[in-house]
Amino acid sequence: MTTRSPHTVNDVMTTTVVAVGPDARFREVVSAMRQWQASAVPVLDGDGRVTGVVSEADLLAKEELRARGAALAAPAELRGEGARAGGLTARDVMTSPAVTVTASATLPQAARLMARHRVKRLPVVDGSGMLKGIVSRGDLLKVFLRADDELSDEIREEVVDRLFPVTRRSVTVEVDQGTVTLSGAVADPALVPVAERLARSVEGVVDVRCLLTAPVTAPAGASGREAGRPG
Repeated sequence: MTTRSPHTVNDVMTTTVVAVGPDARFREVVSAMRQWQASAVPVLDGDGRVTGVVSEADLLAKEELRARGAALAAPAELRGEGARAGGLTARDVMTSPAVTVTASATLPQAARLMARHRVKRLPVVDGSGMLKGIVSRGDLLKVFLRADDELSDEIREEVVDRLFPVTRRSVTVEVDQGTVTLSGAVADPALVPVAERLARSVEGVVDVRCLLTAPVTAPAGASGREAGRPG
């Protein structure tokens, strides 16, 4: 029996990706994002390596600049964010270096990257920085669409059969819309919370109801009455 590998970015990423070159004009970038309904696009150099990312937030800086009337400011005043807002090409407005992820990264690793850098999408690259795909927040949620039967089979194989090899036939695993119910009698009460924790760790599980029961073991030296036996 082999342990199943965790789902990776490769399992959920989109391989058809819209990207732009560093010299793409501002309006070209806006048009590409609108056509592909993308909130961000990677910027590639001539070899196909990711050099940056242009997001909706990067483009909206130009609108904020206009609202402040900074478009009338002298060139010397257009520094920092103002300079980005005045940019005319992808190179001018992109965020660089880009926050990227590899296809072999686990879904939690990708989610942590997104949260840490406050981004909605991550370009997926190989070891040379070449673009291989893109992964979004929505892609990471695909794991919660796993079929209930698939979740049940994995929990039985990876949790029940491993923890309770003797009493596994007495354990029932039911899954409804991603919510797992474990019920039945097992021999070791110490393993009940372990079973619940492992079931929760299966990718795609929404919640776990643990109804497993086990005999209560009396502490060493306890009297018959303390152990639940007639005195």
